[in-house]
Amino acid sequence: MPGIRALAGALLVAALLVGILGEAPVAGLTPGEAAGLLAAFGSLMLMAAAIVDGFAAHWTRGVEAVAFSGGLLLAGLASYAARDDLLMVLDRAIGDIADGRAVVTDKGEVVAARRTDGGFILNGRVNGRETRFVFDTGASTVVLRAEHAADFGFKERELNFSIPVATANGVALAAPVTIRSLTVGSITEHDVPALVTRSGALHANLLGMSFLERLASYEVRGNRLILRPKEITTAG
Repeated sequence: MPGIRALAGALLVAALLVGILGEAPVAGLTPGEAAGLLAAFGSLMLMAAAIVDGFAAHWTRGVEAVAFSGGLLLAGLASYAARDDLLMVLDRAIGDIADGRAVVTDKGEVVAARRTDGGFILNGRVNGRETRFVFDTGASTVVLRAEHAADFGFKERELNFSIPVATANGVALAAPVTIRSLTVGSITEHDVPALVTRSGALHANLLGMSFLERLASYEVRGNRLILRPKEITTAG
């Protein structure tokens, strides 16, 4: 049944395109819902064609096709029922594989996936030098490791370690500094207050509130961290 298979293939291609490129609703459905519906129809048509061809060849082939198609259908229904859990696993896998990477939307939002350890890692630049941050709303300010300070232009001999901060290893002293420019994704802030800890006090730089409070908003939605700049731009 080449005609049915061709139509099914066209539906599957359409589902892929709608899922990847779709932005506006389709017949009252979101792009994801429309893509799922097209994919379901395409898959059912392929199963029907396989069953008809199987019985045309021999009844045993037809029974095998029915059993195989039924198994695929049950697996599809089970996957749909557990879609939220599957998406969670997928998101966290992406967070680990693409460690630190963030996606910039056409609205200028910076979106990162949660890691399997439950946290968010973000690539950034401090005074033009690349580094990584752990998203941390519990930190009142951006905190930099002493091991990275020299790369960012802060000389240890010029730092005044006078401010006590709580770390996983206990209380440590940190030095106040001002970051000329701090960039995460498409968002850049200037003259950001920060602290530099003594060597060995932290295992990672912290993206704290002295940066986050300058944003229009930030939120954790499911397994995604979304940072929104005050000036939203639309890609042209």
